[in-house]
Amino acid sequence: MNANEKTLNTFTTRVRQMILQYQEVKKENTQLQSIIEQRDKEIQELQAKLSQAQIDYNFLKTARMIEITDSDMENAQKRIAKLIRDVNRCITILSEE
Repeated sequence: MNANEKTLNTFTTRVRQMILQYQEVKKENTQLQSIIEQRDKEIQELQAKLSQAQIDYNFLKTARMIEITDSDMENAQKRIAKLIRDVNRCITILSEE
């Protein structure tokens, strides 16, 4: 029986060690899962910021294309003035007939 008791004690000790190792691995797994969740949230936030930055960039690019400079404004005013003069001439010609 002494050999059996020794074997049983060794077995119980090893089972306890395995349980402690299991608990440590389980704790480590929980920590790693929380790190993964944190990283996933960070990735989602960065993806949202990237999407917003791309949208903002497209808006700025469009605004830059639409931006009117002073020379563009002057040219547009000159063209409008010329069109008004042409319309006035047409009205004058039509009124004379």
